Amino acid sequence: MTAPGVLRVALDMPLGRLFDYLPPAPLAADFAIEPGVRVGVPFGRQRLVGVVMESARCSEVPAERLKAVLQVLDPIPVFDRSALELLRWAAEYYHHPIGQVLAAALPKALRLGAEVRASEERWIATAQGREALARGDPRRAPKQRELLAHLVEHDGALADTLSETMAGWRDAARSLAARGWIASTETPVTNTTAPLEIRAPALELREEQTVAVERVCESLQRFGAFVLHGVTGSGKTEVYLRLVERVLEQGRRALVLVPEIGLTPQLVGRFRDRFDTPMAVLHSALTDHERLLAWRDAFSGHARVVLGTRSAVFAPVPELGIIIVDEEHDASFKQHEGGFRYSARDLAVVRARRANVPVLLGSATPALETLHNVAGGRYERLTLQHRAAQAAPPRMSLVDLRTNAVHSGLSTPAIQAIERHLREDGQVLVFLNRRGYAPTLLCTACGWIAPCRDCDARLTVHRSAGRLRCHHCGADSPLPARCPQCGFTVKPVGQGTERIEETLTALFPGVTLARLDRDVVRRRGDMEEVVRRMSSGQARILVGTQMVTKGHDFPNVTLVVVLNADQGLFSSDFRAPERLAQTIVQVAGRAGRGSRPGEVLIQTEFPSHPLLLSLLAEGYDGFAHTALAERAQASWPPFSRLAAVRDSAKTAEAALEFLTDARKLARDASRSVRLLGPVPAAMAKRAGRYHAQLLLESADRSSLHQFLDSWLPRIEELPSARRVRWALDVDPIELF
Repeated sequence: MTAPGVLRVALDMPLGRLFDYLPPAPLAADFAIEPGVRVGVPFGRQRLVGVVMESARCSEVPAERLKAVLQVLDPIPVFDRSALELLRWAAEYYHHPIGQVLAAALPKALRLGAEVRASEERWIATAQGREALARGDPRRAPKQRELLAHLVEHDGALADTLSETMAGWRDAARSLAARGWIASTETPVTNTTAPLEIRAPALELREEQTVAVERVCESLQRFGAFVLHGVTGSGKTEVYLRLVERVLEQGRRALVLVPEIGLTPQLVGRFRDRFDTPMAVLHSALTDHERLLAWRDAFSGHARVVLGTRSAVFAPVPELGIIIVDEEHDASFKQHEGGFRYSARDLAVVRARRANVPVLLGSATPALETLHNVAGGRYERLTLQHRAAQAAPPRMSLVDLRTNAVHSGLSTPAIQAIERHLREDGQVLVFLNRRGYAPTLLCTACGWIAPCRDCDARLTVHRSAGRLRCHHCGADSPLPARCPQCGFTVKPVGQGTERIEETLTALFPGVTLARLDRDVVRRRGDMEEVVRRMSSGQARILVGTQMVTKGHDFPNVTLVVVLNADQGLFSSDFRAPERLAQTIVQVAGRAGRGSRPGEVLIQTEFPSHPLLLSLLAEGYDGFAHTALAERAQASWPPFSRLAAVRDSAKTAEAALEFLTDARKLARDASRSVRLLGPVPAAMAKRAGRYHAQLLLESADRSSLHQFLDSWLPRIEELPSARRVRWALDVDPIELF
């Protein structure tokens, strides 16, 4: 590789271009820097860290304006060729600046210039220190003498070892180092690949699990996209474990993605129980330092299994052998806030194709797009139709709220069923996807409802904390005892998980309850503690939100009660029925996973609604078949392609003005792209800003992207663009 004249560097900036720099002056004559290496560069008065993307012989920038790279940070690329190709593809597909895409794939510490390789701090005694010890020095500092003697006797020691064996050693080390008697060095950590050991014997596979494992294994040396559609409790995780075992036996590595942090400890526990091999875990709850350490373990190849949430799709995994996406339907795989908006599930498929390895998408309720890909022959479907341990599917029935009495959100049939299952020594799960005590605080005299000042939303009552809180912007205020307008007594209206917990406590005194929602899970270990209480049988009733619907295995739960199942039946979002069906099936799947039969009660005011009847009569497959037919008739995804331009501004007029101007620029657009809007968001005001959306639809993916390529640079130049914050969302999964 010959030395380049110019290095083209990607910087973490909202500009869709690369920046030209000269190679470092001392190395310009005979040194070539590989793509994927981080460099420190001057940018105005700042010093930034960028990534070299390519080299060129010349630049369009005048020679006198070109500056040289200040520092080459890496001995080897942090992104290999395959990773750079994936990130380039992502930047092009999602129409986002490459520098910000690269930044999303790196831990914060690496974006700031931290070492890519882990190193160990080692302390040694110098020749002067050995002489000092031999003559009896230091005489009046016993701590210093103890440390010096230890380093001489053991020919040095690691800082971590000293911290474990010698309290307060660093103060002594500073004094000794100032006298030149000891010195510290940084040495790269050498990771050795330990032989794979199976800690626990594998469970015996049923025939359909064996078929799934063998079919994917046939594709271990090439790309293949597989959908593991298994009913809840059918043993999908055991299939994952068997596949990872095969990959590890070949000396390769596995990448496993889960949608939420809450599922990570459970899956990590299953993997660690089975395999005695290093793992790297990546998710947003880690500190910056913890994330750096995990990334280094993955990058070096020390970790043979990399497991994490959405952003782990970018994790470095040398000798990648398989990618597994658990709960592939989950909306958490889509980054739909901030700058770079991407689908980790879709990128996992692209990554697997480019790495020439199989990808397995697992779910009890696959996304309709995924099932469409199966129907089109792009993905292969593997089905697990039976539950493990011969457990029967739960019996599902509807409770008509129009004809049954309701006590604080719980119908009489539901209360009677809870009482019966508790009496028979079962556990009960009550699902309500609304946290807090009540969604509304109302004055019955004047009709005042506690509003959020910064959102078009009502404040939620959190009675135990004595607060009113907005679940959209985080606004927080004391819970008033009287109406601020007329002084009359106010009362909470509606139910949240906190209120349901209170009601159940009153109805079933002496029965231990647990609650699982974001108000309860605030610190590390909170979720694990709730799961432990349910698994041990200490808690008999669990009340929870969406957090309880997937991944949890409570064999003694025999009854699931779904409250307020009607939330998604009449939404303006075309995906709402799919989400509701997935939620009901997933939460229903928590019942009857052991040897005892399960029962599911779904409370509704619309017992004749086609979606609910379809779910009960035909299951998720029947619903999906009908829903896909409806999508095809309406030309909604997956039978069309969408992109959304969303903005926010200080005024509603400014938010709509920018999108209106943007639409005007599209008048000469291809007829294959249809623009809908602009319209205000369903909640127009949120966090003190006004939000709006312009939707783009096309039956053809390439036509949509060609239009975006030409249209986006033009709307960036609009004067009204400077008065708003705006972002593009390709393949949005949430619509206003």
